[in-house]
Amino acid sequence: MATAIWVGVGGFLGAITRYAIGGMVSRVNENLPWGTFAVNISGSFAVGFLVAAFSHRIVLHQDLRIAIIVGFIGSYTTFSTLMLESFEFVETGSVGWGLFNVILSIVAGGLAVWLGTVLGRVA
Repeated sequence: MATAIWVGVGGFLGAITRYAIGGMVSRVNENLPWGTFAVNISGSFAVGFLVAAFSHRIVLHQDLRIAIIVGFIGSYTTFSTLMLESFEFVETGSVGWGLFNVILSIVAGGLAVWLGTVLGRVA
């Protein structure tokens, strides 16, 4: 139960950070969704850095690690999790599965948005 509370606290902070950074970056140039791009790329960097650091250099209690990775980064951007899991496939020699994971997620996500939009308009 305590782990879930830690994840909730991390998620709360990650969501606020996403809102703040996304908003700041979006005001710079409104032609493309640069706020989302900045959050996704910075989150991908952060999750890669932190997973490696927690595995090799930084010792933290498991609850705190989960609060940071799953709660904060996961709430900040789930794109980072997609990229980490895909990279782990590539790193273990399963390049095809890594590419498949990215492509499937993008295509299925696009189709899901389309279907949700269609159904939302008629509901």
